Amino acid sequence: MIKKLFRTFSLAFTGIIATAFALSGCSGVNKVDITPLPKVESAGLYVKRVESLKNDFILGMDVSSIISLEDSGVSFYGFDGAKRDLFELLGENGVNYIRVRVWNDPYDSEGNGYGGGNCDIEKAVEIGKRANANGMRLLLDFHYSDFWADPSKQMVPKAWKGMDIETKSQALYDYTVECLKKLRSAGVDVGMVQIGNETNGSFCGEKIWFNIQSLMSSGAKAVREIYPKSLVALHFANPEKVSNYEDYAKKLNYYNIDYDVFASSYYPYWHGTMDNLASVLSDIAEKYNKQVMVMETSYAYTGEDTDFFGNTIGDGGTYDKPYPYTVQGQANLVRDVIDTIANKTKNGIGVVYWEGAWITVGGSSYEENKALWEKYGSGWATSYASEYDPNDAGKYYGGSSVDNQAFFDKNGKALESLKVFNLVRYGNEIKPVPDALEDVNLIVDLNGEITLPATVNAVMTDDSKQPVPVTWNVTESDIEDMKNGGVRKYSYTGNAGGMTAHCTVSMVEYNYLKNYSFEDGDDGWVVKEYGKADELYVEDKKTDSLTGNKHFHFWSASRDSVDFELEQTVENLPSGSYRFSISIMGGDAGDTEIYAYVRVNGEIAGTAPMQITSYNNWDTASVDINGFAEGDTLTVGIRVKCSGSGSGAWGKIDDALLNSVKNVE
Repeated sequence: MIKKLFRTFSLAFTGIIATAFALSGCSGVNKVDITPLPKVESAGLYVKRVESLKNDFILGMDVSSIISLEDSGVSFYGFDGAKRDLFELLGENGVNYIRVRVWNDPYDSEGNGYGGGNCDIEKAVEIGKRANANGMRLLLDFHYSDFWADPSKQMVPKAWKGMDIETKSQALYDYTVECLKKLRSAGVDVGMVQIGNETNGSFCGEKIWFNIQSLMSSGAKAVREIYPKSLVALHFANPEKVSNYEDYAKKLNYYNIDYDVFASSYYPYWHGTMDNLASVLSDIAEKYNKQVMVMETSYAYTGEDTDFFGNTIGDGGTYDKPYPYTVQGQANLVRDVIDTIANKTKNGIGVVYWEGAWITVGGSSYEENKALWEKYGSGWATSYASEYDPNDAGKYYGGSSVDNQAFFDKNGKALESLKVFNLVRYGNEIKPVPDALEDVNLIVDLNGEITLPATVNAVMTDDSKQPVPVTWNVTESDIEDMKNGGVRKYSYTGNAGGMTAHCTVSMVEYNYLKNYSFEDGDDGWVVKEYGKADELYVEDKKTDSLTGNKHFHFWSASRDSVDFELEQTVENLPSGSYRFSISIMGGDAGDTEIYAYVRVNGEIAGTAPMQITSYNNWDTASVDINGFAEGDTLTVGIRVKCSGSGSGAWGKIDDALLNSVKNVE
């Protein structure tokens, strides 16, 4: 009987222990329940429900700078103005994962922090504990650098400098194990671990894929040992460069790197359309049986800068602006990215918003803020970072460049857009109302009539558009000035529905070419390909365009494969003299033969040499045509032939102009 009782007790005790270990992942970690909370209330935020959103879909927020911000005196407040803990607010409003970056040693020899939150493992542990306490799991982002790692910078930590790849791989493994053990000892539930940050073909000082894979595999091995139930993610940027993503995924598979999640940054200002994002990630998910997600995204709720340090995104600029810079526009972006990953992407598991609480430290001047940035590391970089990164942080150190993309205003009060992380699960489809006015951009021939539109589009809170009557602040004198002022741009305002409308009028010479800036795709243009380039097409990317959103793009990975002509034949051209011009930029060209050309009746009538050197360094060439006779056939174009400097060549072509001019000798 005693033996039987002991056995019963023993089995019960064993069951209790087994259950505890199952819940903790056999590591002493307290498993966090991320079951969605009930719907929050919002009287003014329109949110269309995202269908089929799983309970464990990751709705994350990166708040890596939070401790430095709090040390600098920053406080956060709820929608009612009451002071609140940031993590409580995030958890209550639907965020279920907190992402935090980790740098190896973000301090100089005197212990001064490099800034950007001075994000070491100790801060990650503290943030992880606070996240878990408020119902959110931790997503750990190892940069394997002492400061920022991104596509343009993958600097090796100071302590690993000069190591061969075998030694560095072991150091990375040991460091990862050490960090993860600290988190495990603190009981932090880590749901995912990133091995590197935006590792676009380079990582931790390495640029050869054999070395990169060795480092990635070492990091993954450490995660499997210390947090066996955590997902391992690899993170890349620029999904608009489809062939690059295909190449990354192919190499990861070739080297049999152990990972679960192929993660992408997606900033709508630079990274193309959501349809393209869904397509490229779905292809990778299907081909390699991986989960995929957006690891970073964000959007501005205002164009205003609040900390006396310029923002990455603001009013104006050459980047895409698919939503208004409003609280509702910010929420619409987040909702649509979530819907894209959840419903339009194969194996999509989540979206993380980048640094949604990195607001101003609140000083009344640049000098006041700088003192706090330097002392607590609450700006993007301090002057102390110059010893590690002299060419960037050492020159441009300062505050937050994303304070206008946070979910809190400059005083720390929560914006209604924060509720989107909760409301995407339930919807809040209230009556749409006007949220902002769409900017008007007119291109007018110098000899044409100037007619400003009678209506402008109001962007509604549901992201639909409705025309609204507008009254422009433009006089007859202004019209005459535009007609007689030559080639230039003019800006005017107007009133539409109580809101200020903006109109830009670009006065231009008449262009006889059709679709001169490729806004209508390749309409009117003919490509004659003599090589076998990997990519020849019209690309939709405003940041790489001279005019509008589109341009003609070329790229190829192998030598001597970029060889083509892009041309347009003009019909019914009157007699006279003309000037043809076209612009190009690019790089990695090697030996080139690039020129603009004019053909009359099929014969070359003139050429002008061109070159490509580096990104955004546009070269424009012009060819004059004298005494063109009506009835002749005129063809204009550009010839591009590049040997490539080791790995092919790339470039962009835009702004093809054919203007009438006085007879040119």
